[in-house]
Amino acid sequence: MKRAIAILLFATATLAVAAVATAATVTASGTVTGAGSVTLTSGTTATFAATLDGTDQTVNYTVPLTIVDARGTGGGWNLTLTSTTFTTGTRTLATTASSLTAVTAGCTTGVTCTNPTNAVTFPVADPAGATAPAAVKFFNAAANTGMGSFTITPTIAVSVPGNSYAGTYSSTLTVAAVAGP
Repeated sequence: MKRAIAILLFATATLAVAAVATAATVTASGTVTGAGSVTLTSGTTATFAATLDGTDQTVNYTVPLTIVDARGTGGGWNLTLTSTTFTTGTRTLATTASSLTAVTAGCTTGVTCTNPTNAVTFPVADPAGATAPAAVKFFNAAANTGMGSFTITPTIAVSVPGNSYAGTYSSTLTVAAVAGP
C-alpha cells in the first residue's frame, strides 16, 4: 500500500511538472492606421448685434468649429482665418473692424484626445477686404498635441463706430485647417 501511494505521489508530481513544461507565451500585435488628414467643420451661422447710441462699441460673436486629427502622427496642425469686409451692400465697416480675442478648445464630449498646445497670442487681427486677403494663423496644436476630436471656439470682436449706418452687415469668413504647427 505504501508503495502504491508513493507511485501515485510520483505520478502526480510528474504531471504537475509536465503541465508547467507545456506553458507557452503568445505575443499579440495589431495595426492602427491613421485617417490621413486633418478635417475641419463649422457649426452654425455666427451673429452679433449692436444698438447704435452715438458711442463706439465692440461686440463679440463666436464661431463653433470641430477639428479632427486622426492621422496618428503627432504632426500638429494650425487654424487660419481671413474674411471679407462687413458690408450692408452699400455701407461697410473698416477692414480693421474685426479681431480674434480668444479661443477655447476642448476634447469633443466622450472622446479621448491629447489637448492642443497653442502658441498663438491674442488678439489676432482678422484680415478683411472686398476680396479676402491672405489668411493669418489664429490657433495651433504643437507637435505631439491636438490628436483626436476637438471643439474649437474662437471669439471675434467687431468694432462698430458710433457714426455707423444702421443695417444688416455680413462678412464671409474662411477658416482652414493646415497640417503642421
